[in-house]
Amino acid sequence: MRITCPHCGERDHREFYYKGHALALERPSPDAGEAAWDDYVHQRENPAGVTRDLWYHEGGCGAWVVVSRNTLTHEVLGTQAASEARA
Repeated sequence: MRITCPHCGERDHREFYYKGHALALERPSPDAGEAAWDDYVHQRENPAGVTRDLWYHEGGCGAWVVVSRNTLTHEVLGTQAASEARA
């Protein structure tokens, strides 16, 4: 899979570190209870199809990149700097 870094251009995915879904998670209040915190820490969506993921260009410029891709085909549909991306 090839990912286009907004600063460095197209690179192999092995230069990047996958962080997870690009949408911000809502942090529970400190007194929300064990179930709410367990869900926040451990539960993530695993969609089949188009998703937006956060990747770190670890082997390059160090930028955080939002990657739109299809999880079924691994096709990268687009990228943008995380600093410019909005949910």
